[in-house]
Amino acid sequence: MTEQGNQPEKKEKKSLALNVVSKKEHKGFGAGSIDLNSVSCIIIDGDEAYIDIGAMHAKSKIERGIKFSTNREDVPNGRQCWIVWVAVDRSEEGSYYAGATACEMWIDTEARRGWKILADHVNRLDYAIKRRVMIDNLGTKEQGLLRDLLINHNEEWWNNSEEVRVALGG
Repeated sequence: MTEQGNQPEKKEKKSLALNVVSKKEHKGFGAGSIDLNSVSCIIIDGDEAYIDIGAMHAKSKIERGIKFSTNREDVPNGRQCWIVWVAVDRSEEGSYYAGATACEMWIDTEARRGWKILADHVNRLDYAIKRRVMIDNLGTKEQGLLRDLLINHNEEWWNNSEEVRVALGG
């Protein structure tokens, strides 16, 4: 009972949640949870490539306010955009781009409609975390935009990133 009334105190239920972003090392419960600290999101939209961390939760600049469908025909006037998941790792030589995967989506900003396959985005995020390079689905122009962004962001990391450099023709 509370002091102010005759109602019993409510105990807060502890919710079971994934520990998605953390710098702590876990032992026991929560061990093996996904650590996204080393992953960044790059959006490629037309002639522009930029980092947008909001994409981690489907809240990038181009995704906000868009109702997504898994049916490509629902977005007949959409433009092709890409999310590229990039994982950074560290070796004896220094940090480097260790994994990179690209996910396609179509956005019709005017109609506020979009197309993407969420399972593909989740799987490719997982592949990037596992240090895989899967960017051959990008066109030549998009690969060039991604290459330029990665070089401009950190040229030392780019120089240490043999697999990503080769995949992007650098």
